[in-house]
Amino acid sequence: MPFSAFTLRDATAADLPAIVAIYNATIPSRLVTADLEPVTVAARQPWFDAHQQPSRPLWVLVDVSGIVAAWLSFDSFYARAAYDGTAMIALYVASTHQRQGLGRHLLEHAVNRAPSLGLHTLLGYIFGHNEPSLRLFQGYGFTRWGTLPRVAVLDAQERDLVIVGRRVAP
Repeated sequence: MPFSAFTLRDATAADLPAIVAIYNATIPSRLVTADLEPVTVAARQPWFDAHQQPSRPLWVLVDVSGIVAAWLSFDSFYARAAYDGTAMIALYVASTHQRQGLGRHLLEHAVNRAPSLGLHTLLGYIFGHNEPSLRLFQGYGFTRWGTLPRVAVLDAQERDLVIVGRRVAP
């Protein structure tokens, strides 16, 4: 499906079930999230509500049939005022829409829009064994800023968390 067949927009409350479904579908892979069990829409409601402020948007990519194919959020790094210009990016693509360039498009859009959102620094928290995501972020100028060795245990296997970062404004 050509990229022109997708619409990028702010997420609405009606999108939350699809956002949660995409997220939950990644849990069994043990590649992208530290959640070990599916989350509920109700449990994600406060997170969704926190993204209703201009500096922390939640975007969805919707295909021509109206299906949410991917989403990206800017999450606060740390709840102290001095860190307001720093955000962590969360990026998820539905399995039915992977390998179509949607992650690249969302990440490029996020990097380009970040300064207008008052952000100067973007972060990604990526498992060390998630090579596709590490390559994706590296392709957009993110570099490895740190590694937290063996901090996650996924199915009795210890995993590293890699922190990647990029400055987007002086």
